[in-house]
Amino acid sequence: MDASADKPHILVVDDDTRLRELLKSFLSRNDFRVSTAASAAEARQRLGSFDFDLIVLDVMMPGETGLAFAAELRRTDDVPILMLTAMVDTKDRIAGLETGVDDYLGKPFEPRELLLRIQSVLRRGRPAAVVATPEGELHQVPFGPYQFDLDLGELTQKGKRIPLTDAEIALMRAFTSRMGEVLSRETLCKTVGSGVNERAIDVQVTRLRRKIEPDPSFPRYLRTVRGQGYRLVDA
Repeated sequence: MDASADKPHILVVDDDTRLRELLKSFLSRNDFRVSTAASAAEARQRLGSFDFDLIVLDVMMPGETGLAFAAELRRTDDVPILMLTAMVDTKDRIAGLETGVDDYLGKPFEPRELLLRIQSVLRRGRPAAVVATPEGELHQVPFGPYQFDLDLGELTQKGKRIPLTDAEIALMRAFTSRMGEVLSRETLCKTVGSGVNERAIDVQVTRLRRKIEPDPSFPRYLRTVRGQGYRLVDA
């Protein structure tokens, strides 16, 4: 049996051949299985052939950009995405968060920092050990027509799984573990991690509302408490 099959599988998408090969070599030495793609089109081919644990994706590629590719991918797939970017403007990073990417790393970067960020994203997305209550039930939190599994980080509606990004899972764990309580943006920043700011939290909440609210413009479950933060209620 191929021992590499048990290693986390990373897809590196970058049009820079030298960087692509350097990352493949570095990540392979650090116990990852690595595939590469030079474009969004090539990445789609890889995704059609393999299941990946995380995608390292360059923003500025010729033709279809990393942002456009991530936005399209998020409609059907919740695989974690770590974006590589030379863009440092906050609005550019927010644009990335709006597409559903899980973390950012600016170019140039130290390979060691990339490794630590990949490990952090994978830890956030890894299901926690399933812990039963004394009655033998899992930690399922119902609200409206939904049910969130705190242990697995899964949101379902009538048994159908709703894809969530790692950041959205972190938010749902925070909200459902403190159902009805107001959580400040500062608290939620610490929950999501990766150095996100309060504006980024607003973006993530907006994305989450699109998935759980009948009308995101008039939230029924995930409500804003003006001047304080957000709370999740079982309306």
